[in-house]
Amino acid sequence: MSTAAECGAVPLVSLSLTTEQDVFVLRRSGRTAAEALGAEPQDQIRLATALSELGRDLVGSCEPTVSFALVGEGDGGLRRLRFTLRWEDGPGPGEEALLAASRLVALERSGTGRSVVIEHPLGARAPSAELVARTREALRTHKGATALEDARAQTVDLIAALEESRAQREELRRLNAELEETNRGVMALYSELSEELEETNRGVVALYAELDEKSRQLREASEAKTRFWANVSHELRTPVNAVVGLARLLLEFDVERLNEEQHRQVSLISASGATLLALVDELLDVAKAESGRLEPAWGPVDLRALLGQLRGTLRGYARHGDAELVVAEPELEIVSDEVMLTRILRNLLSNSLKFTETGTVRLDVATEAGDLGEQVVFTVTDTGVGIPEEEQQQIFEEFYQVRGAHQRGRSGTGLGLPYARRLTELLGGTLTLASSPGRGTRVTVRLPVAPRRDRGTAGGPLVTVLVTVDDDDVFRTRIRPLLEQLAERIVEVDRGDRASRVVREERPDAVLLDLHMPDVDGYAVLGELAADPELSAIPVVVITSAARESLDHDRLRHARAVLDKSALSLPQLAAAFAGHGRHAAQGASGKEPRL
Repeated sequence: MSTAAECGAVPLVSLSLTTEQDVFVLRRSGRTAAEALGAEPQDQIRLATALSELGRDLVGSCEPTVSFALVGEGDGGLRRLRFTLRWEDGPGPGEEALLAASRLVALERSGTGRSVVIEHPLGARAPSAELVARTREALRTHKGATALEDARAQTVDLIAALEESRAQREELRRLNAELEETNRGVMALYSELSEELEETNRGVVALYAELDEKSRQLREASEAKTRFWANVSHELRTPVNAVVGLARLLLEFDVERLNEEQHRQVSLISASGATLLALVDELLDVAKAESGRLEPAWGPVDLRALLGQLRGTLRGYARHGDAELVVAEPELEIVSDEVMLTRILRNLLSNSLKFTETGTVRLDVATEAGDLGEQVVFTVTDTGVGIPEEEQQQIFEEFYQVRGAHQRGRSGTGLGLPYARRLTELLGGTLTLASSPGRGTRVTVRLPVAPRRDRGTAGGPLVTVLVTVDDDDVFRTRIRPLLEQLAERIVEVDRGDRASRVVREERPDAVLLDLHMPDVDGYAVLGELAADPELSAIPVVVITSAARESLDHDRLRHARAVLDKSALSLPQLAAAFAGHGRHAAQGASGKEPRL
């Protein structure tokens, strides 16, 4: 509030205060001016009361006066009613009167101590010139009042103020009641939502418990299936060996006693027994591979000798057609398991010969340099019936066979390709397939020329420290026993935004990273690790339940492997952590394999 020169002020009236009667006139004039200029009733009473308190203390001072005026704001509008109380000498209003007035209105004392200013805003719209003129006229013709009349006027004002205060209290009580009702509704809604949330949480907990139980049942079923295969294979081996042995004895020592028909029948028994024995061996090896008990016997392998023997074994296999078998003769020695490698290639070649009526079945061998060292590449191509694209992943499931006319007269169990892939992964390699119906099939096997033997080749841990980044507590609990077979220490991280910091602190040998997380997903974590020069060399194995075609392969190029989260197995994880996962994450025509 300013008490400077009233630039643009419009005077209304000026009153002198010499007697008590003048105080009565001041009170009524203040009330009249406020009422005429549109002030609220309560504001009228407050202004009149404050003027009365201050004016009463000014009586007896030297030449006390009170001037009424309208003053403006920045745009020049007359929007404030100003009362200026002045006196030439004397004490002026007392502290008690000033304090009482300040509780009613806003006032300001001058620096000289010879004036007090009271201002009251009149609203957004300035009074019109006509209204100002009427107000000035009313104030000039205003008559004084006796003390009794003033007392009555004050009583009326007090009653009006009390009535308005009572009305405000009633309105406040009504608003409080509405607020309490609203609060009760909010609390009821909150309670309802809390109960629903608790019910949802109970359902989630029950679902997790059910998932745990289902996972346990699946593990038990898988273990039971493995035990069944192993037991059946062991039980079958003895009688089958007896059949094969007796048939060979008959063929070798009783040749003169057997006529031509008997000799042919015994030869069929021997051949069938040998086929059955090979099938039993495959079943037993599949069971061992699933349970993690099948270990490679590493040693030097002369590929020329191995493939020469394989060529001789399969020379007469193409009984269903006139397909030509062509096998390469490389001068190359690698370090691998000779028995497993022989079984891999025999299964692939026999499978191709079985479904190739005419044309060629070919095995080529080459070497190539990979990111993880030199590799040997075996490629089996045929001109047979081919495999539809929609079934090219299913054929790697045990006992699955592509149905069709080509199956007539061709026996099989559907174990050949799954068995070959499992053995390939155990040897640290990859097996991929590309095929087109009517145009043949190409199967590619990539193996290291020499295996990584610094870790894991003797059954020990593959990595010292493994950081697992996954927000799913249930999955981390389920996968932990499997990872404990591959790592000496496992550090678990349940949030993607903490992954880079933990990896920087731990400096692990490998990172197992879930692709889809709610805060920072695996794509972003992989990008952060790849962009950090100190962390970019740490191998990252990505796991996901998403369909392969929905993945952003460009953003996954820094991952060493991308594995199916729903079907993780010990050999797949071992191959990925051993350094062969990058190729394991790629399938025929750029597709990833079924895991």
